[in-house]
Amino acid sequence: MTNKSTDLKDRLVQQALAEGFVACRLCRPWDVPEVPPRLSAFLEAGYHGQMAWMEERQAWRENPAALWPEARTVIMLAESYAPDHNPLDVLGSPEKAAMSVYAQGRDYHDVVKKRLKRLARWLIAQEACEVKVFVDTAPVPEKALAQAAGLGWQGKHTNLLSRDFGNWAFIGSVFTTLELETDPAGIDHCGSCTACQDICPTNAFPQPYQLDARRCISYLTIEHAGPVPLELRAKMGNRIYGCDDCLAICPWNKFAVAASDIRYRRPDPQAPDLADLAGLDDAGFRARFSGSAVKRIGRDRFVRNVLYAIGNSGTAGLLPVAAGLLEDADAAVADAARWAVAQLTNG
Repeated sequence: MTNKSTDLKDRLVQQALAEGFVACRLCRPWDVPEVPPRLSAFLEAGYHGQMAWMEERQAWRENPAALWPEARTVIMLAESYAPDHNPLDVLGSPEKAAMSVYAQGRDYHDVVKKRLKRLARWLIAQEACEVKVFVDTAPVPEKALAQAAGLGWQGKHTNLLSRDFGNWAFIGSVFTTLELETDPAGIDHCGSCTACQDICPTNAFPQPYQLDARRCISYLTIEHAGPVPLELRAKMGNRIYGCDDCLAICPWNKFAVAASDIRYRRPDPQAPDLADLAGLDDAGFRARFSGSAVKRIGRDRFVRNVLYAIGNSGTAGLLPVAAGLLEDADAAVADAARWAVAQLTNG
């Protein structure tokens, strides 16, 4: 690489940090040869569950270079959303709702994408080029590219891990036609630790570095349509949107970097009451979660999840709440209400 391109890369990294990203590393679009066999094995095992889009876009997800053949460099960026509380604490309050940290504030898609676009515009202003930005909205193997670029490594829980900022980070990417100097790939530092595997309430990891989404609470509460399998409902506890157990227990979070954007903080320091959430109609749900990632699952799936949590609460006072939804227009909600009533009546 010429001194000019090296200088541009150095300034790019500094600009990324100034924008609020905690790390910026570079790789080539084709630096992920391990993705095709891993993705094929994942799909063949049926671990993707109802996420049919993973099969439909398999060719692109396997080969980022095919997504945009003109791209020569992928700029991978990490943005911290580290919580200022222990997400596991709310699991001890069964009448409260446990929601993934990333969903407690503003929708990260909006926040990160705007930051990526500002960085992309800055790059174009330095040297004429073409760019495309992505943040979890296209068939891009972001975690694999993040490891290839040296942001960190995919841990045993399959999420990105870093010795510099732990695992509370959103990943974004800027593809560009510029050929910039790349960084060494990340090295696995999980060692013999199995904390994330041991804490999983549904045993969603067939083995380290593999996830069976069909058993993952994040998948079940967000992606899975219809009733959740009976054998998994009790294991969900009071988790109504996502699950942070494997992330929260990771010892590398001792190096977590505080979130740079206050919009990722939950507006209410107290976890919401299940009773309040169960009473939301469609309009109330949309109003309450406007601007939040939670909004995308819709009222019906959300209330279904709340009812499972009510059934797991062991709180007799919530029985009338569940009973009030026995005739809900949505079949999955009504089914969840019947299950919750049975749990509270017979449990």
